[in-house]
Amino acid sequence: MKRLGLALMVVGVASAFAGEGLPSYKKLTITEKFYCEGAYHADFNKDGKLDVVSGPFWYEGPDFQKAHEVRPPKAFDPKNYSDNFLTYTADFNGDGWPDIFYVPFPGAAGSWYENPQGKEGHWKAHLAWKKVDNESPMWGDINKDGKPELVFNTGGCFGYLVWDPAKPNEEWTFVPVSPKGNRGQFQHGIGFGDVNGDGRNDLLEQGGWWEQPADAKPGDLWKHHPFNFAAAAAQMLTYDIDGDGLNDIVTTWQCHQYGLVWYKQAKDDKGEITWKQNVILPIKPDVKSDALRISQLHAFDLADVNGDGVLDFVTGKRFWAHGPKGDPEPDAPAVVYWFIVKRNADKTVEFTPLKVDDNSGVGTQVAATDLNGDKVPDVIVGNKKGTFIFLSEPAK
Repeated sequence: MKRLGLALMVVGVASAFAGEGLPSYKKLTITEKFYCEGAYHADFNKDGKLDVVSGPFWYEGPDFQKAHEVRPPKAFDPKNYSDNFLTYTADFNGDGWPDIFYVPFPGAAGSWYENPQGKEGHWKAHLAWKKVDNESPMWGDINKDGKPELVFNTGGCFGYLVWDPAKPNEEWTFVPVSPKGNRGQFQHGIGFGDVNGDGRNDLLEQGGWWEQPADAKPGDLWKHHPFNFAAAAAQMLTYDIDGDGLNDIVTTWQCHQYGLVWYKQAKDDKGEITWKQNVILPIKPDVKSDALRISQLHAFDLADVNGDGVLDFVTGKRFWAHGPKGDPEPDAPAVVYWFIVKRNADKTVEFTPLKVDDNSGVGTQVAATDLNGDKVPDVIVGNKKGTFIFLSEPAK
């Protein structure tokens, strides 16, 4: 049987599990133009239904057919790059309406766009930060102040951006957690989470993790714990995969090649944290095999797909990350997959792949959230193939 980029037996595995609570997905092709490599969600018109933002447009839920311009639209050649690598949302000026932050091409300035409170017309842009480095910035409450922050690197330092809704016209503030180092605009891999269980979020990068000290003040550097998590990571997800009470890490080994890995956390005789690499998809696959392999795993997100209380993760192939000839198997099917995490009684973990699609892929971002209100996460993609929404449908 010809491989066609993925193992047919894997599709059979996913189908076999459909009766055990795994959904199928209905694909909505919003546009086939390349505007961005990361899309997101919020209720922009405050009608109680989530909407989707992808590139210069936001699309009204629940059918996502009506588009509104946020800024002047510009489509890009998929052989090149866009000016929008990821997208996030929050109420940045405290007026009760969600705004949009566009993460730019690495090294460029990032701006947030002010929601006009239901009025039509382009949204007002505000400079947030003059140089946003990193290809996989993450969005979340790393300092536990009740607001999400952008976790990334700039000027050679890892850290995060904080914003003050009382001062919406001021630039955001960068809080460094590391000293300056050889970290450029195309740095790969970033994440955050409570690694050591002390109740404080730490920062992860592919070369280790930075421990947040107690009562850290802005400017206080965090303690570095070196470890080689990846050759070129994407988003680094931190959660307790095997249920042993210690947070583990999921990422890609090389986001422009192959390898899906997770690191089990353990403690040595001195109580120090150690890590053991576990391979989900091979780092060096047999390209003649029918076994599932996915190149260019450049985006991740977390959600509970089957309602068992254990988080699963969604990822896929970043289509044409370096153009039509730049990476291994650039024209293999642009797949999107959930990996369902199952904890066994013997403390082992199984990962069941559930195919969402094979003609879209991910960008430098993929987003999972419940758009249609059925309590099952849906998937949002903006990339070089276009903008796609995958709405969950009940298991047959």
